[in-house]
Amino acid sequence: MTALTRDQIADRIAAELGHSFEGELVAGGHYAPVARDGNTLYTSGQVPRVGTTVVVTGRVGEQVSLEKAREAAQICALRCLTLLRRELGSLDGIEKLLRVGVFVQCTADFTQQSEVADAASDLLHRVFGDAGVHVRTAVGVYALPKNASVELEMTALAKR
Repeated sequence: MTALTRDQIADRIAAELGHSFEGELVAGGHYAPVARDGNTLYTSGQVPRVGTTVVVTGRVGEQVSLEKAREAAQICALRCLTLLRRELGSLDGIEKLLRVGVFVQCTADFTQQSEVADAASDLLHRVFGDAGVHVRTAVGVYALPKNASVELEMTALAKR
């Protein structure tokens, strides 16, 4: 049996979540979705948008459960991977994920930002194995664009 490529693993995870990231990924303004400096790639922050709809909105710990926020983090991560795949032609062009930043719109007493971010980190490890282990920041914020529950940004190192 042949091992799955990183692209196939990411597609399988998206299908498990019931989503597809085919077609255009909508940007909300005049900015680049990916910036490249040599072999370092930076994605812009991604909210849990599928097509034109932000699918997880509201404040975590109030309108949104921990489980739904974790799903939002996975969708955000898959959007970042889609951007990186389009930039490089394949996720196999990534040598290592370097950093992930996760922002959680949450109540003042919600303290499980790291558990929300864990869903994205686990997904990335599933796609990349040890090359998906990264440094990470997970913070709670008062508001996010489009009332998104989660926003995620990523830094990756492309193969030389």
